[in-house]
Amino acid sequence: MNWKMLIVIGLIGYGAYHHYQNRPVIHGAGEIAPYEPTQTISAAADVLLNGFTLTPLANYVIEARVLSREDYSMGIEAELSPTDLAVGWGPMSDEAVLDKIDISQGHRFFYWHVDVFPISQHEIEVHASNMHIVPANDTIKGQLSKVRIGQVVIMKGQLIEVKRADGWHWRSSLSREDAGNGACELMYVTELSAH
Repeated sequence: MNWKMLIVIGLIGYGAYHHYQNRPVIHGAGEIAPYEPTQTISAAADVLLNGFTLTPLANYVIEARVLSREDYSMGIEAELSPTDLAVGWGPMSDEAVLDKIDISQGHRFFYWHVDVFPISQHEIEVHASNMHIVPANDTIKGQLSKVRIGQVVIMKGQLIEVKRADGWHWRSSLSREDAGNGACELMYVTELSAH
């Protein structure tokens, strides 16, 4: 066997392993993350991170199903938030509902499309969100890198506003009722688990 064949076999093996490690998690019908996120007033101090000032706006805890994920490496936002997670809870954590909704992400937005609504548009909008994740440390960043579509994640931390000395800023939504530009949650995550 020549070296070219070994390289091809190695690449195929790596691709198969990568696919296996990142395959979506299937749960079957039923809500697997039934609870609403909780948001409370925050008294936490500002955090300095990589030249940015993070101001906590609210304490936030969410348990939700991962509907999609998108990783970023370019742009100012990627210096803080390497990953966006599109997540759903309540009816948007039910595979029977999600099987009828096409979900995608791009350019820091979360998109969905249906041919026939399995639940109302309002129910979709108030039970799903695109979250810009700001890991608090390398441990959280490592855990985030392993999160798979279909897993249930539990995240704790704060919804934040971020500023930089040159005037650049980025602010989280504080409502689950909004949609469109400015509706995403920008979350400083201090605890993360996925199953």
